[in-house]
Amino acid sequence: MVACTKDKTDYEAEIATEVTEYVEFEEAARITVGDYDIGVEALNGTFYVGYNEVRVKVTDKQTGADMQVSSVTFLPIRKEEGGNTTSCPHRYDMNISTDENCFSGYAVFTDASRPGGNWELYISFTIDGQLYSVHQAITVEEQLNMNLNMTSFTGKDDEQYIIALVSPQRPKVGENELVAGIYRFEQPNSPPTSDFPDPSQFTYTEVSGYTLLLDPRMPEPSMGNHSSPNNVDLTQRDDGLYYGVVNYTMTGNWTLNFILQNEEGRILRGTEVPTVFTPGIEGVKSELYIDVLF
Repeated sequence: MVACTKDKTDYEAEIATEVTEYVEFEEAARITVGDYDIGVEALNGTFYVGYNEVRVKVTDKQTGADMQVSSVTFLPIRKEEGGNTTSCPHRYDMNISTDENCFSGYAVFTDASRPGGNWELYISFTIDGQLYSVHQAITVEEQLNMNLNMTSFTGKDDEQYIIALVSPQRPKVGENELVAGIYRFEQPNSPPTSDFPDPSQFTYTEVSGYTLLLDPRMPEPSMGNHSSPNNVDLTQRDDGLYYGVVNYTMTGNWTLNFILQNEEGRILRGTEVPTVFTPGIEGVKSELYIDVLF
C-alpha cells in the first residue's frame, strides 16, 4: 500500500520498518541510598512515551543480595521550565511479585524528555520498619512503535482521561487481542498536606466498569475507509486493563476509532464512523481515535 496524509507521512517506509517485540526486562535506572541499590527495570531497559510495565528491585550495595522489602511506592513527576509539575498514570503502591523478588507496577509517560521538560522518579521503600526515600532524573524516549500509541482528552463529564495501548506490540494479519489502559486524573480537592511531591496532588485512577467500543478502519483514500469483521469491544478484566479483539485484514495504516462509555452507558467521548465505502476519499474518524501502523 502506498498512501500519504496531509503531513506527507511516508507510510511505505514506515511499514517496511522492522517492529521489535520486547519481552525481556532490563535495568533502565539505578539509584543508590545508604547501603542499598534500587534497580528500576523496564522492557528493553528503556522508558517510552505510553504504557510501560515497571519493576523495582532493592539489593544490598556490597553483596548484591536481594533485600526483604515490605512496601514500595513509585511516583513519576515531570518538571517544566517555570516550575510547573505534573505526573502521569502510574501505580503508586507497587505490587509485590514473590516469584521475581521484586515489586511491579506501570507508568504511562505522556511526553518524552526534552530541554525544558524532564522526568524524575520518586521512590520510597521500607526495610525492617525503616522508610527510605530517593529520587532521580530519568530519560523517557519517543515511542517508535505506533502499535503502542496513546491519546489524552477531556470527556463530556469534564474529566481528564488517557487511553494507552498496551498490546499487541507486533500485530499479525488476522485477529489480535487488543489491550489498553484507561485512566482518569483525580483533581485534588485540597492543597498539599506533605512535602513535595504529595502523591494526593498527582493521582490517576484506572477507570472501572467502562466500555471502549471499537471500529477499526483503513482511512487512506486508496483503502476507502473499509473496516473488518469479528472485532470485539474492550471491557475490563481483573488486572484493571481493558481487553478486546481487533481484526487486521492486511498490513498498513489503521485507525482504531473508539467510543468511550462509562459504567452507566453514558458516552464520554467518541462518535460513530460512517459505514459507507469511500474509495478515493480520506475516511472520517471518530472524535476519539488512535492511529496504528504495522
